[in-house]
Amino acid sequence: MRVLIVDDDALVRAGLAMILRGANDLAVVGEAADGAEVAAAVRQHRPDVVLMDIRMPQVDGLAATEQLRRRPDPPEIIVLTTFHADEYVLRALRAGASGFLLKDTPPAEILRAVRCVASGEPMLSPVVTRQLIAHVSDGSADGRRRRASDLLSRLSEREREVVLAVGQGKSNAEISGELFMSVATVKAHMSRVLTKLELNNRVQVALLAHDAGLT
Repeated sequence: MRVLIVDDDALVRAGLAMILRGANDLAVVGEAADGAEVAAAVRQHRPDVVLMDIRMPQVDGLAATEQLRRRPDPPEIIVLTTFHADEYVLRALRAGASGFLLKDTPPAEILRAVRCVASGEPMLSPVVTRQLIAHVSDGSADGRRRRASDLLSRLSEREREVVLAVGQGKSNAEISGELFMSVATVKAHMSRVLTKLELNNRVQVALLAHDAGLT
């Protein structure tokens, strides 16, 4: 799996590269020091996963994430942050990032996160998600709830059950066992949900479930 590291701190980039290069199945294909460099780096290196810092001097990770998600075949994105409750993290997840890591995350968890998002599973701790939601508000909760409820009305009852489970941070395997369906069926439901709701990934589905008051 090909990984691009984006961070304005050279020491952070070096530390992440050292961790990733210790895994046989991961390859650091490039680095960038600012969000302004990301588009060109992705075109050049074609990464599967981008580790994206949030706070950078010229173009921040949020803007860079939004730009990448507009590409026809975007890489998966994990945003990096120093704080549990960083308003930019929630915005980045809404923009299409597949998860986030705190910069003091243990090396084994960093490797697991990259593998998870590369395989289509988000790396998003339900505990930290609740912390983000509890601490971040953009003043439009009522509007978000109405919009989320309208969107979810497009779904079948079974699809709504899958959305609820995703909102609770459950994996495809866990959803399969809870709803008595195969993993392949769970994936098929998720594909239909993403299409109907015009979303990029299951993290956005989880946030929509929260906005609608399902979690």
